[in-house]
Amino acid sequence: MQPNAAGVIGVLEVVLSTLAKLESETVADDAQENGAFDDFMHQQSVIKALKENESKHKSEKQADAESALDSARMDLKTAQSDLDQALAYYEKLKPSCVDAGISYAERTQRRQEEILALQEAVKILSGPDDDSS
Repeated sequence: MQPNAAGVIGVLEVVLSTLAKLESETVADDAQENGAFDDFMHQQSVIKALKENESKHKSEKQADAESALDSARMDLKTAQSDLDQALAYYEKLKPSCVDAGISYAERTQRRQEEILALQEAVKILSGPDDDSS
């Protein structure tokens, strides 16, 4: 049984050395993978922080834009109200100012006659001229 015992011990020594080699390779691979995992987790935490910061800025920008939009809508409503009032007033004045029913030539003639009449009235109200003495 001695020759077989040496063979079994030899096989066990080979198995032991193979297992020791496998253990050292596994430990080295595990250490390398843990390092890679730690690096990956660090990178992901940095990316996550950047994305959260970007999201915060975008939320603030959106809130500012919504506030500006609300303000612009209020300004528009006020301006529209003012415009509506001005248009209503214009429509009220339009018949007396724009559509008098006479032509430009007639208005010019009437204005000239009124100027002459006013000049005559000024002469009458000023009294007699000293030129007639």
